Amino acid sequence: MILVGVDGSHAALAAAAWAAREADLRGVPLRVANAIPAWAASGTESGRYAKVAAWMRDGAAATLAAALERVRAEAPRVQVDTAVLAGDPRPALIEACTEVDLLVVGNHGLGGFRGLLLGSVAQGVAGHAPCDVVVVREPATASRGEVVAGIDGSPASACVLDFAFAEAALRGAGLRVVHAYSPLDAGRGLAPVPDDFDDEKTQVRMVAEALAGRRERYPDLRVTGEAVRSHPVDALLRASEGADLLVVGSRGRGGFTGLLLGSVSQALLHHATVPVAVVRIGR
Repeated sequence: MILVGVDGSHAALAAAAWAAREADLRGVPLRVANAIPAWAASGTESGRYAKVAAWMRDGAAATLAAALERVRAEAPRVQVDTAVLAGDPRPALIEACTEVDLLVVGNHGLGGFRGLLLGSVAQGVAGHAPCDVVVVREPATASRGEVVAGIDGSPASACVLDFAFAEAALRGAGLRVVHAYSPLDAGRGLAPVPDDFDDEKTQVRMVAEALAGRRERYPDLRVTGEAVRSHPVDALLRASEGADLLVVGSRGRGGFTGLLLGSVSQALLHHATVPVAVVRIGR
Protein backbone atom coordinates (compact mmCIF):
# COMPACT_ATOMS: atom_id res chain seq x y z
CA MET A 1 0.00 0.00 0.00
CA ILE A 2 1.01 3.61 -0.62
CA LEU A 3 0.10 6.33 1.88
CA VAL A 4 -0.03 9.99 0.91
CA GLY A 5 -0.38 12.79 3.43
CA VAL A 6 -2.42 15.83 2.39
CA ASP A 7 -3.31 19.13 4.02
CA GLY A 8 -5.16 21.06 1.34
CA SER A 9 -2.07 22.80 -0.05
CA HIS A 10 -1.10 22.86 -3.73
CA ALA A 11 1.98 20.79 -2.90
CA ALA A 12 -0.16 18.16 -1.18
CA LEU A 13 -2.43 17.85 -4.21
CA ALA A 14 0.66 17.38 -6.38
CA ALA A 15 1.79 14.66 -3.97
CA ALA A 16 -1.64 12.99 -4.19
CA ALA A 17 -1.44 13.00 -7.98
CA TRP A 18 2.08 11.53 -7.93
CA ALA A 19 1.04 8.87 -5.42
CA ALA A 20 -1.99 7.95 -7.57
CA ARG A 21 0.19 7.41 -10.63
CA GLU A 22 2.67 5.40 -8.57
CA ALA A 23 -0.07 3.20 -7.11
CA ASP A 24 -1.38 2.62 -10.63
CA LEU A 25 2.10 1.61 -11.84
CA ARG A 26 2.64 -0.74 -8.90
CA GLY A 27 -0.90 -2.13 -8.92
CA VAL A 28 -1.38 -1.44 -5.20
CA PRO A 29 -4.04 0.39 -3.18
CA LEU A 30 -3.64 4.00 -2.07
CA ARG A 31 -4.64 5.64 1.20
CA VAL A 32 -5.06 9.41 1.41
CA ALA A 33 -4.67 10.79 4.93
CA ASN A 34 -5.10 14.09 6.70
CA ALA A 35 -4.10 14.74 10.32
CA ILE A 36 -5.93 16.90 12.85
CA PRO A 37 -5.40 17.29 16.62
CA ALA A 38 -6.33 14.21 18.61
CA TRP A 39 -8.85 16.06 20.75
CA ALA A 40 -10.70 17.21 17.63
CA ALA A 41 -10.54 13.84 15.89
CA SER A 42 -12.14 11.99 18.81
CA GLY A 43 -15.49 13.76 18.53
CA THR A 44 -16.03 13.50 22.30
CA GLU A 45 -15.47 17.17 23.22
CA SER A 46 -18.26 19.36 24.46
CA GLY A 47 -18.82 22.99 25.38
CA ARG A 48 -17.08 25.86 23.65
CA TYR A 49 -14.54 23.61 21.87
CA ALA A 50 -17.17 21.40 20.24
CA LYS A 51 -17.74 23.81 17.35
CA VAL A 52 -14.00 24.21 16.79
CA ALA A 53 -13.53 20.44 16.69
CA ALA A 54 -16.46 20.02 14.29
CA TRP A 55 -14.95 22.73 12.07
CA MET A 56 -11.62 20.85 12.04
CA ARG A 57 -13.31 17.58 11.11
CA ASP A 58 -15.25 19.31 8.35
CA GLY A 59 -12.00 20.80 7.09
CA ALA A 60 -10.37 17.36 7.07
CA ALA A 61 -13.30 15.94 5.13
CA ALA A 62 -13.07 18.73 2.55
CA THR A 63 -9.30 18.27 2.23
CA LEU A 64 -9.67 14.54 1.69
CA ALA A 65 -12.49 15.03 -0.81
CA ALA A 66 -10.35 17.40 -2.90
CA ALA A 67 -7.41 15.02 -2.82
CA LEU A 68 -9.64 12.07 -3.68
CA GLU A 69 -10.98 13.95 -6.70
CA ARG A 70 -7.41 14.58 -7.87
CA VAL A 71 -6.47 10.93 -7.35
CA ARG A 72 -9.42 9.65 -9.35
CA ALA A 73 -8.67 12.09 -12.16
CA GLU A 74 -5.06 10.88 -12.33
CA ALA A 75 -5.64 7.15 -11.89
CA PRO A 76 -9.29 6.07 -11.97
CA ARG A 77 -8.41 2.36 -11.68
CA VAL A 78 -6.59 2.69 -8.35
CA GLN A 79 -8.28 1.34 -5.24
CA VAL A 80 -8.29 4.28 -2.83
CA ASP A 81 -9.58 5.06 0.64
CA THR A 82 -9.21 7.98 3.06
CA ALA A 83 -8.29 8.35 6.70
CA VAL A 84 -8.31 11.08 9.32
CA LEU A 85 -5.25 10.70 11.54
CA ALA A 86 -5.24 11.93 15.13
CA GLY A 87 -2.31 14.06 16.22
CA ASP A 88 0.53 16.15 14.86
CA PRO A 89 1.08 15.31 11.16
CA ARG A 90 4.66 14.06 11.55
CA PRO A 91 4.17 11.42 14.26
CA ALA A 92 0.69 10.58 12.96
CA LEU A 93 1.98 9.81 9.45
CA ILE A 94 4.97 7.89 10.81
CA GLU A 95 2.72 5.77 13.02
CA ALA A 96 0.41 5.11 10.08
CA CYS A 97 3.31 3.64 8.07
CA THR A 98 3.60 0.35 9.95
CA GLU A 99 2.04 -1.63 7.08
CA VAL A 100 2.87 0.76 4.25
CA ASP A 101 5.47 0.26 1.50
CA LEU A 102 5.80 3.92 0.55
CA LEU A 103 4.89 7.26 2.13
CA VAL A 104 4.39 10.26 -0.16
CA VAL A 105 4.26 13.89 0.96
CA GLY A 106 4.54 17.29 -0.66
CA ASN A 107 7.64 19.35 -0.11
CA HIS A 108 5.55 22.09 1.49
CA GLY A 109 2.42 22.40 3.54
CA LEU A 110 -0.04 25.19 4.27
CA GLY A 111 2.22 26.51 7.01
CA GLY A 112 5.30 26.76 4.78
CA PHE A 113 7.28 30.00 4.85
CA ARG A 114 7.84 31.76 1.55
CA GLY A 115 11.23 30.77 0.19
CA LEU A 116 11.62 27.76 2.47
CA LEU A 117 12.13 24.82 0.13
CA LEU A 118 11.32 21.96 2.50
CA GLY A 119 8.55 21.88 5.09
CA SER A 120 8.92 20.46 8.59
CA VAL A 121 6.54 17.57 7.91
CA ALA A 122 8.46 16.45 4.82
CA GLN A 123 11.78 16.66 6.62
CA GLY A 124 10.43 14.90 9.70
CA VAL A 125 8.92 11.92 7.92
CA ALA A 126 11.88 11.50 5.57
CA GLY A 127 14.13 11.08 8.57
CA HIS A 128 11.94 8.88 10.75
CA ALA A 129 9.36 6.92 8.73
CA PRO A 130 9.91 3.13 8.82
CA CYS A 131 9.33 2.87 5.06
CA ASP A 132 10.64 4.51 1.91
CA VAL A 133 9.53 8.12 1.47
CA VAL A 134 9.00 10.25 -1.63
CA VAL A 135 8.95 14.02 -1.23
CA VAL A 136 7.18 15.50 -4.24
CA ARG A 137 8.22 18.79 -5.75
CA GLU A 138 6.66 19.51 -9.10
CA PRO A 139 9.43 19.57 -11.72
CA ALA A 140 10.24 23.00 -13.13
CA THR A 141 10.76 21.50 -16.60
CA ALA A 142 9.29 18.64 -18.61
CA SER A 143 10.55 15.21 -17.62
CA ARG A 144 13.12 13.54 -19.87
CA GLY A 145 12.05 9.99 -18.96
CA GLU A 146 14.90 9.11 -16.65
CA VAL A 147 15.37 8.03 -13.04
CA VAL A 148 18.59 9.14 -11.35
CA ALA A 149 20.12 7.22 -8.44
CA GLY A 150 22.97 8.33 -6.23
CA ILE A 151 25.32 5.65 -4.85
CA ASP A 152 28.51 5.86 -2.79
CA GLY A 153 29.85 2.33 -2.55
CA SER A 154 28.41 1.72 0.90
CA PRO A 155 26.09 -1.22 1.72
CA ALA A 156 23.22 1.27 1.54
CA SER A 157 23.78 1.58 -2.21
CA ALA A 158 22.28 -1.86 -2.81
CA CYS A 159 18.91 -0.73 -1.41
CA VAL A 160 19.04 2.45 -3.49
CA LEU A 161 19.75 0.51 -6.68
CA ASP A 162 17.00 -2.04 -6.02
CA PHE A 163 14.49 0.79 -5.65
CA ALA A 164 15.79 2.77 -8.62
CA PHE A 165 15.89 -0.18 -11.03
CA ALA A 166 12.32 -1.11 -10.09
CA GLU A 167 11.07 2.46 -10.51
CA ALA A 168 12.74 2.92 -13.90
CA ALA A 169 11.31 -0.39 -15.11
CA LEU A 170 7.79 0.57 -13.96
CA ARG A 171 7.99 3.84 -15.88
CA GLY A 172 9.70 2.49 -18.98
CA ALA A 173 12.32 5.14 -18.26
CA GLY A 174 16.08 5.09 -18.46
CA LEU A 175 18.21 4.80 -15.34
CA ARG A 176 21.25 6.95 -14.66
CA VAL A 177 23.41 5.88 -11.72
CA VAL A 178 25.80 8.50 -10.38
CA HIS A 179 28.66 7.88 -7.98
CA ALA A 180 30.22 11.16 -6.89
CA TYR A 181 33.41 10.97 -4.89
CA SER A 182 35.35 13.72 -3.18
CA PRO A 183 38.45 12.95 -1.10
CA LEU A 184 37.94 16.13 0.89
CA ASP A 185 34.59 14.86 2.18
CA ALA A 186 35.15 11.11 2.23
CA GLY A 187 36.94 10.95 5.56
CA ARG A 188 34.56 13.06 7.61
CA GLY A 189 32.38 10.16 8.72
CA LEU A 190 33.18 6.99 10.63
CA ALA A 191 33.84 4.72 7.65
CA PRO A 192 37.51 4.23 6.66
CA VAL A 193 38.59 5.63 3.31
CA PRO A 194 40.43 3.16 1.00
CA ASP A 195 43.94 4.13 -0.10
CA ASP A 196 42.84 4.18 -3.75
CA PHE A 197 39.68 6.20 -3.11
CA ASP A 198 40.78 9.02 -5.41
CA ASP A 199 41.69 6.70 -8.29
CA GLU A 200 39.24 7.18 -11.16
CA LYS A 201 39.57 3.62 -12.43
CA THR A 202 38.72 2.28 -8.97
CA GLN A 203 35.56 4.39 -8.82
CA VAL A 204 34.46 3.42 -12.33
CA ARG A 205 35.00 -0.24 -11.49
CA MET A 206 32.91 0.12 -8.33
CA VAL A 207 29.99 1.49 -10.36
CA ALA A 208 30.27 -1.31 -12.92
CA GLU A 209 30.33 -3.95 -10.20
CA ALA A 210 27.29 -2.41 -8.49
CA LEU A 211 25.31 -2.54 -11.73
CA ALA A 212 26.49 -5.90 -13.04
CA GLY A 213 24.04 -8.27 -11.36
CA ARG A 214 21.08 -5.95 -11.83
CA ARG A 215 21.56 -5.38 -15.54
CA GLU A 216 20.85 -9.06 -16.12
CA ARG A 217 17.59 -8.86 -14.19
CA TYR A 218 16.45 -5.87 -16.26
CA PRO A 219 17.74 -6.64 -19.77
CA ASP A 220 15.41 -4.17 -21.48
CA LEU A 221 16.30 -1.25 -19.23
CA ARG A 222 18.58 1.47 -20.57
CA VAL A 223 21.17 1.95 -17.82
CA THR A 224 24.12 4.31 -17.67
CA GLY A 225 26.61 4.55 -14.83
CA GLU A 226 29.13 7.25 -14.13
CA ALA A 227 31.75 8.14 -11.56
CA VAL A 228 32.19 11.88 -11.03
CA ARG A 229 34.90 13.58 -9.01
CA SER A 230 32.66 16.10 -7.29
CA HIS A 231 30.73 16.67 -4.11
CA PRO A 232 27.72 14.29 -4.14
CA VAL A 233 25.15 17.05 -3.64
CA ASP A 234 26.46 19.14 -6.54
CA ALA A 235 26.76 16.13 -8.85
CA LEU A 236 23.29 14.78 -8.09
CA LEU A 237 21.61 18.17 -8.41
CA ARG A 238 23.12 18.55 -11.88
CA ALA A 239 22.31 14.99 -12.92
CA SER A 240 18.70 15.11 -11.73
CA GLU A 241 17.61 18.25 -13.58
CA GLY A 242 14.58 17.23 -15.62
CA ALA A 243 14.51 13.67 -14.26
CA ASP A 244 11.35 11.80 -13.29
CA LEU A 245 12.76 10.93 -9.89
CA LEU A 246 15.95 11.21 -7.83
CA VAL A 247 16.67 8.21 -5.57
CA VAL A 248 19.02 8.38 -2.58
CA GLY A 249 19.57 6.46 0.63
CA SER A 250 18.55 7.71 4.04
CA ARG A 251 22.23 7.53 4.91
CA GLY A 252 25.39 6.29 3.26
CA ARG A 253 29.14 6.04 3.64
CA GLY A 254 30.30 7.53 6.92
CA GLY A 255 26.80 7.76 8.39
CA PHE A 256 26.71 7.86 12.16
CA THR A 257 24.80 5.09 13.93
CA GLY A 258 21.40 6.46 14.96
CA LEU A 259 21.52 9.29 12.43
CA LEU A 260 18.36 8.62 10.46
CA LEU A 261 18.90 11.03 7.57
CA GLY A 262 22.32 11.75 6.11
CA SER A 263 23.63 15.19 5.17
CA VAL A 264 23.55 14.46 1.42
CA SER A 265 19.92 13.30 1.55
CA GLN A 266 18.93 16.35 3.60
CA ALA A 267 20.60 18.74 1.17
CA LEU A 268 18.97 17.10 -1.83
CA LEU A 269 15.54 17.25 -0.22
CA HIS A 270 16.03 20.98 0.21
CA HIS A 271 17.43 21.79 -3.21
CA ALA A 272 16.43 19.18 -5.80
CA THR A 273 13.94 20.39 -8.40
CA VAL A 274 12.32 16.95 -8.90
CA PRO A 275 10.62 14.40 -6.62
CA VAL A 276 13.13 12.75 -4.28
CA ALA A 277 12.83 9.17 -3.02
CA VAL A 278 14.60 8.51 0.27
CA VAL A 279 15.15 4.77 0.55
CA ARG A 280 15.11 3.54 4.12
CA ILE A 281 18.39 1.94 5.11
CA GLY A 282 18.67 -0.54 7.95
CA ARG A 283 14.99 -1.45 8.17
